[in-house]
Amino acid sequence: MSALPGSAEGTAVTGLDSSPVEPAPLDLPPLTEQARLEARQIIARYPKARSALLPMLHLVQSYQGYVSPEGVALCAEELGLTKAEVGAVATFYTMYKRRPTGRHLVSVCTNTLCSVLGGQRIMDALSADLGVHHDETAADGSITLEHAECLAACDYAPVVTVDYEFYDQQDVDSARELVAALRRGEKPPPTRGAPLTDFKGISRQLAGFSQHGDAAAAQAAIDAPGALGPTLVGLRLAEERGESAPEMPSSRSTAASSSPDPAAEAAGVESAQRGAPEPSGRSLADQNDGTETPAGTEPGTTGQGPFREGLTCPSLPSSPPAGAPRSRGGCRPTSRWRATPRSAPRCP
Repeated sequence: MSALPGSAEGTAVTGLDSSPVEPAPLDLPPLTEQARLEARQIIARYPKARSALLPMLHLVQSYQGYVSPEGVALCAEELGLTKAEVGAVATFYTMYKRRPTGRHLVSVCTNTLCSVLGGQRIMDALSADLGVHHDETAADGSITLEHAECLAACDYAPVVTVDYEFYDQQDVDSARELVAALRRGEKPPPTRGAPLTDFKGISRQLAGFSQHGDAAAAQAAIDAPGALGPTLVGLRLAEERGESAPEMPSSRSTAASSSPDPAAEAAGVESAQRGAPEPSGRSLADQNDGTETPAGTEPGTTGQGPFREGLTCPSLPSSPPAGAPRSRGGCRPTSRWRATPRSAPRCP
């Protein structure tokens, strides 16, 4: 990758943001005592406190719009971690933002299928309209724009999400209209999923708290209609054609097919007996195989000699007999002498 670390291009390609956390802006909302109490509620959900770090970082974003230095400090204090440990997690996942975000986070999938169908053209058009690049916020604070490597919705490509809610099968014109509506303060309904709120609201929900003001709004989000047409096309066509998946084999036939052939198993045992010839197709090691150091002379092997099944063979000499073919590291493996790398020759 040629892009510089920390650059917008580098972050878009690798998914890793190595730029420093920016200082808090002067108008940043403070983390209140209520935020600390909610952080402790999150911790109480887990048997080990540090497991609560991920939702706690979302909680910080729900208050301040990004993981601020103050938020890092709060997580570290409540979990008994160092700021470096918290920062290591916050800088790994792209869902944790390192600079203040806009009211809405617009993510454009530029991975293979979406890109082929127009995702990159959408990204370029929105970038020009907003005057920003990847992970930058429009001057009016309305939109933070980012590349997304994959939004796991290839059957709906090209895909754009707003605060992680899906707007499917977009093109340049529809994406521009969507962003223009968001900048006017409108909240167009997603193609599927819950009604749109904003980035802080969805961060609160990811932290495990309701982002809705009352039970009716929460119920409406659960019951929001969805469009699953592209995903269900295959199922619909199969029903129309009377097609179905083949039946699963019974457990008895599966067990029978997986059990080893007794004759083959016996042949394998026999071939493993000492002195059995090499199986057909298997060639002996090349005469140049081996090490440059004679067996038993490298550091840490003093006193080691030839052995048979883990026991020494005093009846055999410590070196091959005269006339035995040699390689660089000792004798050529034969039916009697088998050289093993960096060890003494083995008895047959």
